[in-house]
Amino acid sequence: MADMPSEPAAPVPASSAAPRVNRRAFVSRLLAGAPEALVITGLGSPTYDVFAAGDRDRNYYLWGAMGGAASMGLGLALAQPLHSVVVITGDGEQMMGIGSLATIAVKRPKNLTIVVLDNGHYGETGMQRSHSGLATDLVAVAKGFGIETAFSTGDIDRSDDIARCIRARTGTVFAQVFIDADAPPRALPPRDGPHIKNRFRAALGLKPF
Repeated sequence: MADMPSEPAAPVPASSAAPRVNRRAFVSRLLAGAPEALVITGLGSPTYDVFAAGDRDRNYYLWGAMGGAASMGLGLALAQPLHSVVVITGDGEQMMGIGSLATIAVKRPKNLTIVVLDNGHYGETGMQRSHSGLATDLVAVAKGFGIETAFSTGDIDRSDDIARCIRARTGTVFAQVFIDADAPPRALPPRDGPHIKNRFRAALGLKPF
């Protein structure tokens, strides 16, 4: 009897041996390098990281709608082409809305940068391993959808490069940032949705509604 084929080896995630950075230090340095950017945050820890770096009228804290951060960033980038737009989210949140990358690749807004803070875990639900911590290569996924400038890093100095991309507005950028799997103290921004929306609109010279 012929030998049965062996089970394929489990894929090794790209993040498994990658250098990692402190999430708060990376976000703070990134935003310091792009002070005029419009910022959309994914729910949970990325929201806390952005708020900890300094509250700004141009920060839109997305408290709910898991998976919606990149889509919201796309809409904002298309509506405000003269502004730099950056989405700062987590690997679990981005995986929830992974299909949004396909539409982003088709529309190709020059003023949109997506930064995925990847600790390989679902930080808001008990630190279970996430897809990117098991097998999924988010950069390969982004490139497969058609986002040409997609890369990963675990180097805090790359925050300066990403900030330059944000300011330059010369093409869609997808950056996967490998961060330590820790849980810094929560820094909670306002939770009043209408307040966040209206001050964001005011920062753009728009009337509240």
